[in-house]
Amino acid sequence: MQIHVVSSGESLYSIANQYSVPMEEIVKANELDAPNNLVVGQALVIPDRGEYYFVKKGDSLYSIAKQYGLTAQELANINNIPVDKPLPLNLRLYIPPQPKVKAAFNGYAETYGEEVSPELEEYVREHAKSLTYLAPFSYEINRDGSLVEPPLNDYFAIAKENNVEMMLVVNNIEEGGFSKELGRLIVTDTELQDTLLDNLIQTAKDKGFGDVHFDFEFLPPETKEDYNNFLRKAKKRLSAEGLQMSTALAPKKSAEQTGAWYGAHDYKAHGEIADFVVLMTYEWGYSGGPPMPVSPINPVRNVVDYALSVMPAEKIFLGQNLYGYDWTLPYKKGNEPAEALSPQKAIRRARENNVEIQFDEEAKAPFYTYKDANGNKHEVWFEDARSIQAKFDLVKELGLKGVSYWKLGLPFPQNWQLIESQFDVVKR
Repeated sequence: MQIHVVSSGESLYSIANQYSVPMEEIVKANELDAPNNLVVGQALVIPDRGEYYFVKKGDSLYSIAKQYGLTAQELANINNIPVDKPLPLNLRLYIPPQPKVKAAFNGYAETYGEEVSPELEEYVREHAKSLTYLAPFSYEINRDGSLVEPPLNDYFAIAKENNVEMMLVVNNIEEGGFSKELGRLIVTDTELQDTLLDNLIQTAKDKGFGDVHFDFEFLPPETKEDYNNFLRKAKKRLSAEGLQMSTALAPKKSAEQTGAWYGAHDYKAHGEIADFVVLMTYEWGYSGGPPMPVSPINPVRNVVDYALSVMPAEKIFLGQNLYGYDWTLPYKKGNEPAEALSPQKAIRRARENNVEIQFDEEAKAPFYTYKDANGNKHEVWFEDARSIQAKFDLVKELGLKGVSYWKLGLPFPQNWQLIESQFDVVKR
């Protein structure tokens, strides 16, 4: 896949001609709802074998070849050009397909109400081929250790058809939010733990889950060792039954990081105990905070670097959001929360308001501002092919286990196209 950013004056016809690709293939790959009205700054994926590179000022055959793991002579031979002559600006060089990398992909599927919506079920069915794990969100724990099951609908049948491992996600949510006191009870009451683990094992075996995933958040910081000991106990019980165990971790950049969401999460211990972990590397920009990228690349890398200092790369899932936010300005604490929106909706909103999409090179994230019909100014940060590619590059560079998505159901066709073109998805 080639990523192309729409410039002023370009049309679908001119872009298709530039890459010698039928317009219909670009429309299909990007699920374009207005192919004759592209947004300036919009990132498109161009389906092709390999990609094209257009020579920029300061480029040399050597520097371009190095980016793609080629020698200057190989790149010259591929493009039938001399190896020792300067490159003209805007010369189109063909880059052959790069070898695919093995990686795992997890998707959380959050359900509201008593049934999985037909739209979410269809979304999961469409993209299950690109998943290693499917994680219905989620089982809740009662204070007697019993479990409240989420709607599962046809998830197990879809998983079986696509060789996807089902993940039993369990949390300390109570009355609609993560409960500090329920969390404390779970990690300190041994009798409750025994009942809970009995129920988790029985449920996993009866249903066919292959992994039990603990997403305990907002735990009291002083329960860190209690949580570690609970995980050791759980791992021993689950392993004896042939089940994997994984955990979700708040995005810490050091062992000393404090705060209600961080203190009880011990990266080193989780790395030693769990089969793998999910780093929740998103929500820097969040609905109740000021406008900013949801998962800016540098803070994300800082979290991963810390994780790598205490656990092996092959245990680490990089968390990735499949959404963005639209904030009404000026931001003031206590305002109405920002509106969550999919990448496709963000592009459509930019088109409807006739604004150009910009790209923050430091954060590796797209954004724009606009005024609504009432004259209120808005700021939108979201994800596109460029931002997701930056995360994929990080996974490949550092040899991570893969990517875990929060959450499935939000249209983002470029993401799935880029997975297919670059990764050999690990299956059970």
